[in-house]
Amino acid sequence: MERLVIISNRVAEIGEKTQIGGLAVGIADALRRGEGLWVGWNGCVSSDDEYPAARRRDHKTVTTLTFSLTQEEHENYYLGFSNRVLWPSFHYRLDLIEFNEDFAQAYASVNRRFARIAFPELKKDDLIWVHDYHLIGVARELRKLGSNHKIGFFLHIPFPSAEIFSAVPRHEWLRNCLLEFDLIGFQTSRDLENFRFYLVENSDVEFISDDLIRASGRTIRIGAFPIGIDVAQFAEMAEKVDDAVELERMRRDVLGRIQMISADRLDYSKGLPDRTRAFLEFLNTYPEYRGCAEYLQIASPSREDVPAYTEIKAELEQLAGAVNGKYAEFNWSPVQYINRSIPRDKLACLFRASRIGLITPLRDGMNLVAKEYVAAQHPGDPGVLVLSKFAGAAEQLREALIVNPYDAGEIAAAMKRAATMPLQERRERHQRLLERIRRTDARWWQTTFLEALRKAPCGFSETIRDCPRMEDDAYTVAG
Repeated sequence: MERLVIISNRVAEIGEKTQIGGLAVGIADALRRGEGLWVGWNGCVSSDDEYPAARRRDHKTVTTLTFSLTQEEHENYYLGFSNRVLWPSFHYRLDLIEFNEDFAQAYASVNRRFARIAFPELKKDDLIWVHDYHLIGVARELRKLGSNHKIGFFLHIPFPSAEIFSAVPRHEWLRNCLLEFDLIGFQTSRDLENFRFYLVENSDVEFISDDLIRASGRTIRIGAFPIGIDVAQFAEMAEKVDDAVELERMRRDVLGRIQMISADRLDYSKGLPDRTRAFLEFLNTYPEYRGCAEYLQIASPSREDVPAYTEIKAELEQLAGAVNGKYAEFNWSPVQYINRSIPRDKLACLFRASRIGLITPLRDGMNLVAKEYVAAQHPGDPGVLVLSKFAGAAEQLREALIVNPYDAGEIAAAMKRAATMPLQERRERHQRLLERIRRTDARWWQTTFLEALRKAPCGFSETIRDCPRMEDDAYTVAG
């Protein structure tokens, strides 16, 4: 009987009904609906260089297998190669890349460790689904151990242009690792085209059709599979009354004020300072909104050990203070800045109470917050979504007001248009957006990807091209 095996950097709590994060939202439900195994890091860092045995937990028909990282692995694999090399480069920030050989070696070694922990647990008919940029090398390591399972890979973040990816340290090794999967999935057609063009320019891969390529004797399926959300669940949370949120909404109604909202991880890819500058431009250009437009920015902490994140936090706090210092009155602050995580049910209520959703990342794989904002709206009086053209969601959410996140004047103009948009137009736009996110929800994403994986050709590569400096076969796992 087929079993789904998920391998990802982190493992979510299977028992939780509401997950936070695109990966958790997207796959926890898929596992709960049938027999499955989820393998990944437990988020803990061991105090020494020992490798504690993986911990097994059973959740009805689903088993999780989690383990700790050593301090060195956390520093070099996670904070290093994953988040100081791959994350910035895939988000078009080559200027932020910090590379050294220890990062590369640790990334290869930890990918090998994931594979060695998972491999003894595999059954003959398992379907393996590997997630995201942390684990590009896992299929390669599983093949070395003798796995001939169908293995799919899904990239949750953008795949950059050919020029950018070819500048990534060890990009040839990463390419060869990707070509050991049977299915390679991306968020958008733009990401898929970027990957195709990179292969044309930097490999001898044969293109059989739009979705099939041939490399080293193996046929690999490629495709775009935009991730979705559980629309009904999020809408249900938004409909529940939160007394504090409702009281604040009523206050704004009485005073004739409107609220704009953004909710992001504190990350340089999200365009938070640019958005704050755009709100300042809005107040400068449209003085009639001084005293009545409020911007709520929720920025949950993220990767605080990486210097670039400390810098963006300081910049955002300075900008928020500058806007308030210029325009705040004794009974009105234009910017409300929250640097902590907000419970998902409360966030849904805040979205519903906000006239404008500002989702303007500089680059994003999908951005599920944009879809959550749409799901949270009251159909009779919906808010307006202002969305960056560089968010993956822009390919689907065409009825949003699409903007260039680098152009403060364009964003400010979109804020003005959203604030004055007639009710009928807001309803029509929202209805079309809602229909689309319902049609391509989280379950559609799961089903579409896994069906493509089942249909993908499956073959074991006879020769695996090595990048010697990224390999260390002496690496062993205790236990």
